Amino acid sequence: MAGPRVPLVTGGLGAILLAGGRATRVDGATKPLFEIGGRTLLRTAVEAATDAVARPITVVAPMLDDSLEVRWVREDPPFGGPAAGIVAALESWTEADQPEWTLVLACDLPRADAAVRRLVDDIVLLPADADGVCLGDASSTPQWLTGVYRTRALRAAASALPDRGRDAAVRALVDDLAITVLTVTDDLTRDVDTWEDLEQARSAAPPYRATPPDRRAEEPS
Repeated sequence: MAGPRVPLVTGGLGAILLAGGRATRVDGATKPLFEIGGRTLLRTAVEAATDAVARPITVVAPMLDDSLEVRWVREDPPFGGPAAGIVAALESWTEADQPEWTLVLACDLPRADAAVRRLVDDIVLLPADADGVCLGDASSTPQWLTGVYRTRALRAAASALPDRGRDAAVRALVDDLAITVLTVTDDLTRDVDTWEDLEQARSAAPPYRATPPDRRAEEPS
């Protein structure tokens, strides 16, 4: 019988998955439920966080899939933007939810699994005074919603935002944090923003195969 999985990040990792935007460029469709390669973008993000042994995993959105083992929360009022979503998720965490690190991930990345693996692998390389790491596209533009941040620093920044972050830019949330930007190939940061993006992602996606439980990291017996 398989034992508990080993945390991949020293101090623990929590996850905030952002899935509640208006998606105006796809006519208001529910982007996280777009299926690519046999699974939804939402499930791709949740499985990426699960494989990184994130606890808790909080999805900021109305309940979209009751089969997922996640917590659901909404910013108040809804559609306040990603910064407000991050604030709402952090406020929903209890005293027992105190991971050292917090994964922040938008649920529109077809390759969220590879993006999260890269982030987790690079946390150990950060200097002690760094507040986090995020991916950057080929032009080195930071992708703040594909990052891992020290929970303590993220909470402090969130508490400083007026109106609980409503309509605030994500840049306003992270502006005073010391964040390392990892420049990666565009396929890791390319999101689904338009119908054309969706078709391209579907054309490029390999068939989805669930990872067998015995291939995942486990505690030694």
